[in-house]
Amino acid sequence: MIHRTTFALDETTARRLKRLAKLWNVSQAEVVRRSVEHSDLAAQTTPRDPVALLHELHAKGGGVATAEADRWIAELNEDRKNWRASS
Repeated sequence: MIHRTTFALDETTARRLKRLAKLWNVSQAEVVRRSVEHSDLAAQTTPRDPVALLHELHAKGGGVATAEADRWIAELNEDRKNWRASS
């Protein structure tokens, strides 16, 4: 190894690090290396704009047919009326 470092971890993180090292049967340093490599991969993905995602979803269509949605809304309204009347 080229670089040696020392850092402080909170108790929970230290437990997780040890647990992963045992689970993966590797050193704690290897757990840190893999985690950093994974975080580099995650950083390469750009978060998508939620509004753009919603527009894409609407553009794809699908979902509930208008007639089915209307029936469901009517049933829901009827249930609400009956619920209020019985309260």
